[in-house]
Amino acid sequence: MGILDWARAIAIGRRPKRTLVRLVPVIVLGLITVLFFRFVLTPVRITGPSMIPTFQDGSIKFLNRLAYLRSEPKRGDIVGIRYSGNHVLLVKRVVGLPGELVGFQYGRFYVNGKPLHEPYLNYPCAKWHSEPKTLGPNEYYVVGDNRSMPIDFHYQGAADRRRIIGKILLLHGDS
Repeated sequence: MGILDWARAIAIGRRPKRTLVRLVPVIVLGLITVLFFRFVLTPVRITGPSMIPTFQDGSIKFLNRLAYLRSEPKRGDIVGIRYSGNHVLLVKRVVGLPGELVGFQYGRFYVNGKPLHEPYLNYPCAKWHSEPKTLGPNEYYVVGDNRSMPIDFHYQGAADRRRIIGKILLLHGDS
């Protein structure tokens, strides 16, 4: 038995048909796993302090891309928003729904003239202020949970429904 025979035996075994039978399920399972994590449950790395205390900078969460196939985002949902291109994804909380009059006054978020109860806020809010705005029929108002920074440091505001690509799964230990 020469070197080529040994190399063949190491690479594909002494019985190629048997090796192929064993290899096919591994390849199929690998392909299914890749497709599942690409199109159903996408891992997302949280970058920046905008969602503190709910999520810490650098933590990894999962985005359920099927969450809104049969329903629309609800107030309080934490969503993934395609911001620019395919690789920039913002993670924000939905606080305003289509058709509502929304805005910040003295650091509090108001919906239709009433302050929104936000139990997930643990830090004192900066004195954010914005003129009230009526959201369009396909717009959701999104903002991070860390409101202790100036409003200019946050990506926040109206997001078109088409940009909301899924809901972040809250696991044990998340707020």
